Amino acid sequence: MKLLDSYYKNNKCLVIAEVAQAHDGSLGMAHAFIDAVAAAGADAIKFQTHIAEEESTPEEPWRLKFSLQDKTRYDYWKRMEFTRDQWEGLRNHALERKLLFLSSPFSVAAVDLLEELGVPLWKVASGEIMNRPVIDRMIQTGKPILISTGMCTLEELDNCIGWLREANSEYLIFQCTSEYPSPPEKVGLNLLSFYRDRYQCPVGLSDHSGTIYPGIAAAVLGALIIEVHVTFSKQMFGPDISSSITMDQLKELVEGIGFVGRMLSHSVDKEIISADYKEMRNIFYKSLVARSDLPAGTVLKEPMIASKKPGSGISPYRMKDLIGKKLRISVSVNHQFTESDFEN
Repeated sequence: MKLLDSYYKNNKCLVIAEVAQAHDGSLGMAHAFIDAVAAAGADAIKFQTHIAEEESTPEEPWRLKFSLQDKTRYDYWKRMEFTRDQWEGLRNHALERKLLFLSSPFSVAAVDLLEELGVPLWKVASGEIMNRPVIDRMIQTGKPILISTGMCTLEELDNCIGWLREANSEYLIFQCTSEYPSPPEKVGLNLLSFYRDRYQCPVGLSDHSGTIYPGIAAAVLGALIIEVHVTFSKQMFGPDISSSITMDQLKELVEGIGFVGRMLSHSVDKEIISADYKEMRNIFYKSLVARSDLPAGTVLKEPMIASKKPGSGISPYRMKDLIGKKLRISVSVNHQFTESDFEN
C-alpha cells in the first residue's frame, strides 16, 4: 500500500488499537484512550463514527443486550455520537501523540464527516461490506480501503473487491472472525494466504480473540496490519470487552510484533555465527581425557578414556581413533590427550 509503505519496510506491521465503543459515549474517556494507546506504542488508534439517524432505526435488534441505560440499539448509537468539533479534537489529540487517527464510518454522512477531518484511509466493517453507497463514497476520496471479512460470504467479498478493482482503489483485506471473543480454532490464520493469493493484495488480521497470540502469529505469516480491540480493564462496561486486550497486553503485542519484524528482516549465516561461538564451544564442548593415571606404554582401551570439559582438546567424536594407540609418556588422571602423547 503506497500510503503505508514506510510501515512495511523491514517487515514492520502497522498496529491499530481499536477503541470502538469502549469509551461508552464519554469524550474524556475517548481522549484517555488516545494517551494510553500512544504510551503502549501502537501506530494508530481507531474509533467508530456512528450517526444514529443515518444508519439505524428504532427497530434495530441488539446483538447483545448489555446496556441497562439504553432502551433500544438506536438509543445506544445515539449516545455514542460525538459532534464534528469533538471528533476534530480527538483527531488533533491523536496527531499530537504521533498516532494515525482512524475511524470506521457506518453511513455516507459519517464518511463525509471523516473526510473533512482528513483521515488517511478507510476501514470497512464487515457488516458494511455490501453497503455500496458507503463504499462508493470511500472510493471517491481516492484513499486506501481496509476491508474486514468477518460476517461476509466469499461471493460478497468478491463483489466488494470487484468494485474496488473497477475504481483502481488501493485495498487490504483483513481476516476477521465475528465472534466475541473468537476461539483459537476460528481465528483463521490460514485465510491470510488464501486472501493474498485470491485477490493479489496485502492482508492483515482484525483480531477478536482478546489475546496477543494471533497478532504475533499473523505478523510471522506476513500480515501487514494487525488490529485489536483495546480496553483499560477486562472489568469495564461494553459489548467488546471480552474480545479486547488491555494496555499492558497492547504493549506486549507491539513489542512482540517488533521482535518478529527484526527476526524476519535479518538472515543468519550458520558458518559465520558458528565462528562467533568458538570460545563458547571451548567452554561447553568436551575433550578426551585420561580416566586415571596411565604409565607410558599403555595401549588405550575405551574404559581408560573419559569425555570431560573443556572442549579445547581432542573431540569425543574421535574416541575410536584413540583406542589401540600406545602412550609415549605417562599421564595423570584428567590429562587432556594430544596427538604428541602417542607413539607413531
